[in-house]
Amino acid sequence: MMFGAFILMVAATAVSEPAIDCDNAMTQADMNICSYRDYQAADRDMNAQWKITAAAMKSADAAGYAPDDGRPGYHATLLEAQRAWLKYRDAHCRSDAYRMRGGSGEPLLNNGCRATLTRARTIQLKDLAEEN
Repeated sequence: MMFGAFILMVAATAVSEPAIDCDNAMTQADMNICSYRDYQAADRDMNAQWKITAAAMKSADAAGYAPDDGRPGYHATLLEAQRAWLKYRDAHCRSDAYRMRGGSGEPLLNNGCRATLTRARTIQLKDLAEEN
């Protein structure tokens, strides 16, 4: 029964996200929330670009641009790279945030790192799509 109450509490919290002026966030909790929102926006942009880049790589595969050399195609290689990059980003940023390990600012550092790296990856994905 205790687990059920916890689930309800989490669901209620997710639905009633506080209104925060992220341009003037003053408390650590507000800064953490705003940094997470910033990361989420960067992640949405990357996911939108991912769809475009993945489609370009699939088109390159369908057009037969890859030689028959036994290696994976454009899309399979991109997918492998993206999965590795996501693991790298999350581990790197977790490590970077350990400068404030256990402190209230740790989420701020982690979110900021993930937002920065995600924006850089979005540019990389865009460049890949434009090159093919």
